[in-house]
Order: sequence, then structure tokens, then C-alpha cells
Amino acid sequence: MVLALKTSGIRPAAPTFEEIFRDSEEAAASLDCEAPVLCFSPATLAAQAKQFIDGFSGEVAYAVKANPCPKVITVLAQAGVDVFDVASTMEMEAIARICPGAELHYHNPVKSRSEIATAWHAFGCRRFAADSHEEISKIAQTVGSSIGVEIAIRFCLPSQKASAHDFSSKFGADENTAAELMKRAAQCGFAPVLTFHPGSQCTDPQAWVRHIETAGRIAEAAGITLTRLNVGGGFPACYSGSSGPGLATYFRAIDDSVSAVFGDNPPALECEPGRSIAAPAFSLLTSVKLVRARSADLFLNDGIYGGLLEVTQVSDLLPFYRVLRNGQVVSTTDQHAFTVFGPTCDPLDVLPVPLLLPSDIRETDVIEFAGIGAYGMATATNFNGYGSVSQVTVKNAYTGDNNC
Repeated sequence: MVLALKTSGIRPAAPTFEEIFRDSEEAAASLDCEAPVLCFSPATLAAQAKQFIDGFSGEVAYAVKANPCPKVITVLAQAGVDVFDVASTMEMEAIARICPGAELHYHNPVKSRSEIATAWHAFGCRRFAADSHEEISKIAQTVGSSIGVEIAIRFCLPSQKASAHDFSSKFGADENTAAELMKRAAQCGFAPVLTFHPGSQCTDPQAWVRHIETAGRIAEAAGITLTRLNVGGGFPACYSGSSGPGLATYFRAIDDSVSAVFGDNPPALECEPGRSIAAPAFSLLTSVKLVRARSADLFLNDGIYGGLLEVTQVSDLLPFYRVLRNGQVVSTTDQHAFTVFGPTCDPLDVLPVPLLLPSDIRETDVIEFAGIGAYGMATATNFNGYGSVSQVTVKNAYTGDNNC
């Protein structure tokens, strides 16, 4: 998609991804937002990564699925991230192009034999996740009892109600099975690791405490000294209906729990954040296509088949938003609740909650959504011919609530 500058005459050369605007307000004032525009702040992304690198007591691996944009991977590598949590060989290929030699953790617990072989031979992957005897057998039969291979046994606890997405419904062995899997991995010649995921956008630090206590019991039951423990992702980003107490609180809870459970012989820690690193670095500029004043219906040039999919899954993940007109924030107490539709010819393409917007909102006004960097464009489609999104670079990201 070619970005166009606002002009009354001949359009000048379109800006590239490298062109830097002061902020999204300047971008909105300068650009024709006929198609949605992503505003990316490398500085915000690097700062988020630094919070983990400096604050977490262990290795930080970026969960690529949250946002696999090459620019994101490049900035994170420059910030010091050299381990990546990958869920497919395609993600491995993407990382290898940008960061050859980076360590890859293949933490998808279900893989085909072909995928295991490709990860092993083509990308030098030496970490594979499993949550069943069958998966360990596949790995062993594919790579053999090779020295240096780690099997990350993924375990789970019952649904964590503080999370937006419950991973235990799909992945993870129960406590007793996990102990058996640890022993099985060791018998196959692999180094057993324990890993868990408390659920995406988990707002309760005690969820990590409960999992770490379970990890201690699993290792004890298996009779194996745990040398590495991956505490997963799930660290929350900031949305209008959901945010956590701050990363330092999570890191302190993890450290205290590991100390209490493992004493003087703690395992080396790992985490694999995705959302909390990537989300704040992007905002999404969407343009108003039509306002039906009588019915309070509003149509945007993006919707649930684009960058706003997650809002339909969990309404708490509605981003902070604001209205821009000619690059200026529209600030008014005269607001009205509008039903917001996306651009496709599909009745499902509607936000599940109304948005409070200025009563005089009009065509070509821009609604900007903050914190769209994780699972925004990563899950977008081209349904109905929509889906083309341009990107620009901004120095300062719009993050919504500065208290988050």
C-alpha cells in the first residue's frame, strides 16, 4: 500500500517506512489515511525490551507470534534480545534471515515430524517443547538421543481467570503427567526443562507463583534436579479494560517464589514475553468512512478482519482510543455512543462494544487505537479485498493512559 501525503495538487513522493514523524498526530495531519496506517515507535519497543532485560532475573526470549514484523525483530536484536520463542519453521526462517545464529526455542507443543526435522537440521534448533508421551517419542525418533537437546515439558494448571486467553484449554500436561514426561525425556537422553504459560494478558502475579510451586513439586516427583525453568509469557500490556500492576511486581513475585521453592539451588530462569513488549510500540490510525447520525452507526476503514480482531474475542482488550481531526486531538465532553463497523460486507465486522466518540464526529476524522502492536496486524486478513495497511515511523508512540 502506497502512503499518500495530504495535498491539493500533485502528490509528492510517498513517504517510506523510514520517514520519521514526531508522533502519530503529525502523521495523521500529513497523510491521507484512505487505508489504515500503523505508527511504529522503535524507541518505545526498545524501552519495553529493556524493562525485561534489566528487570527479569534470567533469559528473555521474544515470542515472535505476537508481532513478526522484520523491523520489530531488528530493533529487538539491537536492544539485546538474542533468543526467540518460535511456533513454526516459518518463524524460524524469518528470524534466521534477520538474526542468523540466534537461539530458537521451539515451544509449540505439537509439531509434525517434518517440522521437527527441519528445525533440527536446517535451523540448528536444540529446544523442543512437549506435553505428551507421543510428542516426546516423535522428537526422539526424529533427532535421536542427541547430546545438547532440551525438552521443555509444558504443564498447566486449571483455567487462570485473570487471563484473557486460557492456554490450558489446548496445551499443557497435568502435574502427575508432567513428572512422568520429565523422567521420559531424561531416559531418552534429553535435558528436561519445565515450562508453563499462565495465559495471555494475565493480570494476577500470583498466577506465576502457583505455577512455580507446581514446578517444584513436579521436579521432586520426577526425582530430577531442575536446571532451567521457563515462566512463559502472559505479562500484560495496557488496554482500556485490562492492565496489570507493573512489570516490577511480576518480576518480584517470580523471584520470591523461586527462592522459596528451590532455595539455594534455583533453576536458571527464562521468560518469553510477546504482547507486553510489542503492544505499546504501535498505534493504528483508522479513518471514518461514514457516519449514520440517526442510528449512531459509524464505519471505519479497518475492523475485526484487520487490526481489531482481539476486541471481538475479549472486550477487555479494547485499546485506548482517541479522535484526531487534521492532526489535532478532538477533546470534548459532548460525546455519544456509536456502534462501530469495519469496512467489509459482513455483519460480523462490528466491535462488540460501542465507542464513546464526539457527537460531531465526521467523515475523514481519524480514530487512533493505542497498543495495537501485538496480535493486531499479525492476525489481520485480506477479507473482501481489505487488509492493506501502511506503516510509518514515529518518535513517540500514543499509548493511551500514561499511568499504565
